[in-house]
Amino acid sequence: MADDLHNSHAWQQQEPLVLIVPEIERGGPDDWQSRWESKRTDCRRVDLGMWDTPHRNTWINKLNLAIRRADRPVLLVAHGLGCLAAAWWAEYERPAFGDPVLGALLVAPPDIDRPGLYPRLARFGSSPRQALPFASFLVASHDDPLGSYRTARALARDWGSRFADAGAVGHIDAASALEDWPFGEKLLAQLLLEHRRAIETAGTANQSRAASRSPFAIAPR
Repeated sequence: MADDLHNSHAWQQQEPLVLIVPEIERGGPDDWQSRWESKRTDCRRVDLGMWDTPHRNTWINKLNLAIRRADRPVLLVAHGLGCLAAAWWAEYERPAFGDPVLGALLVAPPDIDRPGLYPRLARFGSSPRQALPFASFLVASHDDPLGSYRTARALARDWGSRFADAGAVGHIDAASALEDWPFGEKLLAQLLLEHRRAIETAGTANQSRAASRSPFAIAPR
């Protein structure tokens, strides 16, 4: 967004909303996404709907609505097909870098360009390949049945994401039995820390500019 509110330092200083962008409606109580949602006060799940027959534009529109309604900076935590929804949202909306989405944790994106993939995923369309307008980690597993490790690394390069190796843990879903998934929590904490540091740096720069304009500032000799 380019309005004055979102460009303001005060808006950027607000604690981000963590939006979970899932690929299925619910993964059960043992799914790390459900556990994060229940334990974190800053976390909300996006209801994308049409879970059995996902429709790309519908998902993008619902994600866009959730981001706009947040009224504060957003950090996306996308899993599986939700990663593609986030990437297509960025492709269509073309937001400014880090505004309103400051970053994303992109977990186990499926290889939707692979021939013979499950029809449910193939209907979603091809994968965008443009660099994302926000900081991101792309997390992949060595034995994900829906996406090869090699393809995930290539996707991370195209998206400008930092690549994170999750080990051999399948599709990084409820079946992976990751409980709270500490590795993912560490990456999420890193994105939040980087945001806070950027805010501190911007605040220091704003103070310096204000001081230089002050009529009481001491001019160099």
